[in-house]
Amino acid sequence: MRKAIIVWGGWIGHEPEDCAHRVAELLRADDFVVEVTGDLGIFGSPAIANADLLVPIITGEKIEKAHADALVAAVRGGLGLGGHHGALATSFKESAPFRYVCGVTWVAHPGNIIDFRVNVTRQYDPVMEGIPDFDYRSEQYYLHYDPSVEILATTSFSGDCDAATRNVTMPVAFKRQFGNGRVFYSALGHVASEFDHPYMRLILRRGLCWAARSER
Repeated sequence: MRKAIIVWGGWIGHEPEDCAHRVAELLRADDFVVEVTGDLGIFGSPAIANADLLVPIITGEKIEKAHADALVAAVRGGLGLGGHHGALATSFKESAPFRYVCGVTWVAHPGNIIDFRVNVTRQYDPVMEGIPDFDYRSEQYYLHYDPSVEILATTSFSGDCDAATRNVTMPVAFKRQFGNGRVFYSALGHVASEFDHPYMRLILRRGLCWAARSER
């Protein structure tokens, strides 16, 4: 059975502990052995590199450079890395190695909680198969992202909340290869209650399974 480690922490507005347990439910349904921890010290443990999937659900906080470098090496070696919303995009924003491996940084959510449309751009990708375009209510994330990512779904900004974003199309979900490892990110899921949205939950579940190490 594959092993997943979920690490939660940081700003409580993202309900990191509750979200960690919701992610754990998804992964256990796909036969992962799951460890959930609020101890950020685990980033200095060999357990990270020995896992098949790492899901950091952390807003803010800091990571030691040696630990970030070790994480980058672990993903290069095949460790899967994945997350939703603030996970990855807002984790350890001061760490260049972490930003490099995760490929995404949150910069704004004009209008805060608003209604927006999610457009599926890769209908036949296994992560998105059978999922139509859909309406969603949450923070519409404006991101800086790595040009190597494979975009799976997007959202378009109307500019009503910030004219600077008018007609900008932004990734909502993407995947990328990083050495022998895989990285998956979905911008959906501001708080735990959003896991009740069937498409949000399905995209995340499939994306994390895709990212996880497939073989030793």
